[in-house]
Amino acid sequence: MKILTIGNSFTWSLQPFFEKVVQSAGDEVMLAFANHGGCELHRHWEYISNEERDWVYHMYNGKKMRDHLAAEQWDIVTIQQASHASWRPETYYPYADNIIEYVRKHAPSAEIVVQQTWAYRADDDRIRPGGEWGIDQTEMYNRLTANYRDLAKKYQLRIIPTGYAVQLSRQNEKNPFVPYEPSVMNTLRWPDLPSQAGDVVGQMSWYKNKETGEMFIGADKIHLNQRGQYMQCCVWYATLFGKKTSEVTFVPDMISNTDAAFLREMAQKAVDEFTV
Repeated sequence: MKILTIGNSFTWSLQPFFEKVVQSAGDEVMLAFANHGGCELHRHWEYISNEERDWVYHMYNGKKMRDHLAAEQWDIVTIQQASHASWRPETYYPYADNIIEYVRKHAPSAEIVVQQTWAYRADDDRIRPGGEWGIDQTEMYNRLTANYRDLAKKYQLRIIPTGYAVQLSRQNEKNPFVPYEPSVMNTLRWPDLPSQAGDVVGQMSWYKNKETGEMFIGADKIHLNQRGQYMQCCVWYATLFGKKTSEVTFVPDMISNTDAAFLREMAQKAVDEFTV
């Protein structure tokens, strides 16, 4: 199967494990990326429009989007909204319309599929109590899901329910992630970190400030960690190949066999239950 993603870092997270997941189940895949980090639908369409308007623009790995679409006989082309815009319905149109029309023109045999992205970890400043957005994790999930469903219904597209798998894993964790008080961060010294267990999203690490030479904690509360990346790959496999995640035998080194079985179960449950 040949798959091209028109996305951002929320599809780059497939890189570490997707090919291994697919091959372990006895299938083959070629995965290519036309991504930009944090790229919203409107910015993808702006890049494509610039390329069509002026020959000097090559916005996707030194190529034009039309060249990526013509490079292979793609089976699947995926699209998605950037996570920070995913819960806002006004950010989808007319950009999704334009991109879908463009893909259908330049890769007419490909099936366009939408990846449902996910809600941030509960301690992200934008969705924690009193946060910038005024919504919590559940509301972020519900809003983005409604937007993806509307898009899929409008164009009769399938959805890869990665975001639903993330929510299911959170609901079924034996010891789910519990947000810590922000003041805790001021008490930590290397190598201490707040508990990171119990969510497939988010990770923290210590880094050295190159200018001051002092150590600080870098916190990523929006991207999938290795557990999440593995589960995402299983969701994509079950959705696009129509196979069961129980056929996947690959397990990353940093994930136990028991935990991997749980993540595969959540991936399959998401694929089985999610409806447009």
